[in-house]
Amino acid sequence: MSSVKLDLNSPALARKRKIRNLKDKVATHGIGIGGISVIMTIMLIFLYLLYEVAPMLKSASVEKIAEYDVPGLNSADKSTKTMYLATEEQAEIGMRLTVAGDVLFFNLKDGAIIETVSLLDGIDSQVSTVSEGRIGSRLLILGLENGQALLVKHKYNAEYDADGVRTLLPEVVYPYGEEPIDLLEEPIVSVAMNEDDENMVLVASGNSATAQIVHFEKEEDLFGDGYELERYDAPSFELSQRADFLVIDAEMDWLFSANKSGTMERFNIEDVDAVERFEVTRVVDKGESLTQFEPLLGGISILISDTAGRTAQWFMARDEEGTPQFMKVRAFEAEEDPQSIRLIATEERRKGFYTVDQNGVVSIYNTTAHRSLLEEKLVESHVDFMVVAPRANALLVETAAKLKVWEVENKHPEVSWSSLWHEVWYEDYDEPDYIWQSSAATNDFEPKMSLAPLAFGTIKAALYAMLFAIPLAICGAIYTAYFMAPEWRRKVKPVIELMEALPTVIIGFLAGLFLAPFIETNLSGVFTLLIVLPVGILLFGFAWANLPKSIRHRVPDGWDAALLIPVLLFLVWFSLALATPIELAFFGGDMRTWISHDLGISFDQRNALVVGIAMGFAVIPSIFSIAEDAIFSVPKHLSHGSLALGATPWQTLVRVVMPTASPGIFSAVMIGMGRAVGETMIVLMATGNTPVMDWNIFEGMRTLSANIAVEVAESEVHSTHYRVLFLAAFVLFMFTFVVNTIAELIRQRLRNKYGSL
Repeated sequence: MSSVKLDLNSPALARKRKIRNLKDKVATHGIGIGGISVIMTIMLIFLYLLYEVAPMLKSASVEKIAEYDVPGLNSADKSTKTMYLATEEQAEIGMRLTVAGDVLFFNLKDGAIIETVSLLDGIDSQVSTVSEGRIGSRLLILGLENGQALLVKHKYNAEYDADGVRTLLPEVVYPYGEEPIDLLEEPIVSVAMNEDDENMVLVASGNSATAQIVHFEKEEDLFGDGYELERYDAPSFELSQRADFLVIDAEMDWLFSANKSGTMERFNIEDVDAVERFEVTRVVDKGESLTQFEPLLGGISILISDTAGRTAQWFMARDEEGTPQFMKVRAFEAEEDPQSIRLIATEERRKGFYTVDQNGVVSIYNTTAHRSLLEEKLVESHVDFMVVAPRANALLVETAAKLKVWEVENKHPEVSWSSLWHEVWYEDYDEPDYIWQSSAATNDFEPKMSLAPLAFGTIKAALYAMLFAIPLAICGAIYTAYFMAPEWRRKVKPVIELMEALPTVIIGFLAGLFLAPFIETNLSGVFTLLIVLPVGILLFGFAWANLPKSIRHRVPDGWDAALLIPVLLFLVWFSLALATPIELAFFGGDMRTWISHDLGISFDQRNALVVGIAMGFAVIPSIFSIAEDAIFSVPKHLSHGSLALGATPWQTLVRVVMPTASPGIFSAVMIGMGRAVGETMIVLMATGNTPVMDWNIFEGMRTLSANIAVEVAESEVHSTHYRVLFLAAFVLFMFTFVVNTIAELIRQRLRNKYGSL
């Protein structure tokens, strides 16, 4: 018999080997490039998020841009002394008010006088004190030495020529008339005012420690050019000491009177005919004197500085008994060599302020962030006045008959570690809390951008979703891979995996419009189902196991679970049918009302229970598919060997199959967790999007991803709000990265431990 020689070096085989080698190299390099591309993409996302977040970490900086003699100041003439200093919106024009009542508008770059307006023509008096109405209103009340007051407002109108060149035209207007208002019979030492659309309140005090309140009802005149005032003089009242400072709160309910000795008293002025005096409070440490007493933006907080170099923020809050108290909330102090605070200048649009001490050191702070942004010695001599431009981009200081102007770079002062992650005591709150409220209708608003409730909501939503999804997905994977008949498995597994193709926006839509009201209406039935369903399945299993073998063997192996389908449907119907009798018997006919009123637990229709069910439904296919593949891929000789040695199928599953498949099952759970953490549309549509920190299953939440989806389109590009949203995305990215890294380490340990089986 002749043998057939096989030529392995024939041209055809050599050509096939070359083609195969080429394919292997292309596949190897393609997979490598793809993997590197994924890693590079992730790194680019990381770097871009960091690029958007990094500017918030910068401190403030200043750069001197101008210095010149104080416009119109004559050192030999005290009537030219500055009483008030301001700048307009664009920080192009400055305004200076003198003792003689002259307003000088000047170019902020070089000090050239643009216009001079005399306010006291025909009035035989001088300005003794000046106070501003609401911060940023540009409305001034001038207290005069003859006991009168004058209300004026400085404005800046823009005109454009034929070439489109803009020119600012400053002017002084009298919104409430040019006639002075009689207040006292003595020179005014301190004066305060506040107003709303319908009312205005003025308070003045002199050396005699007597205060006079004047209330005006405002009515807009026929042509809309100003207001007509109807005056009402309230009875004067005695102060416990001379009022060096007066402040009226934003709601015109409280009057605060402070003395440089360091004490303050407050009065309730809601009823100007019956002013109620409250306690005298020492607002600085014993042995120190009060140097500044200025309202913060919004008129709710007051900044109090002393000779020890400290500035504290105080505002009204309720104590444990519910009584309104004037409380010290937080304090600010220079980090090096604190000195007596000379002046305070508040920002017009943010909760920030500037201080300058007796050595000329200027500090910039933000109250909400409780953050010091700058501490720098800018001048060598005594500072007489300091003002911040409306946009907080320029600083103007009068010192030694000179005006000095600095450009300020301070874009994101509201952000600090404490404001993002710690409890913050916000204005109008009675205690510190975690709050997310990034915007409001007024410029006086204090942004509340705590990421803590958003991170909490993310974890809460993911936890409830995983509590629903993990048992169903893992148990389903175990039965499908280990017990189910192959013919049935080939049908069931693709159907469950097909669920993953269902858009989450559809799931969220159905959860919000159908599932949430259904659960609310059938709340007792849902909880009854949680008890009846497992008990009913166990009872059916017990009954089936005790049936005669002749009956049980009629059902092919692996198909017996199909018998549970009608049982499940019956148990669901039975549980919902019991809802009404149970509510009538135990919950007074309405379980939701019983939960809210009798237990004191708040209930929202779109809550964590709805999110857990809806998002769990969306996560189940991911966990099921990976876990089922891991269990099915366990080598059959392991399970067959266990069974051959006398182990039962259940013992084989628990002691052989599950440990071997544990790395894959753990990966499935972690991937499902990542899906739940990053889910957006379901939590966006199935919850009330309320950023609260409460584990209550009947309350909603707001997650990091949903918050980004809701607010990023409305935020101003490169604003603090915009960058905090990117920080939220960065936190979500890092959370997922850390969780996946830990999961991979655990998975590798499980693989090394059980890989030898």
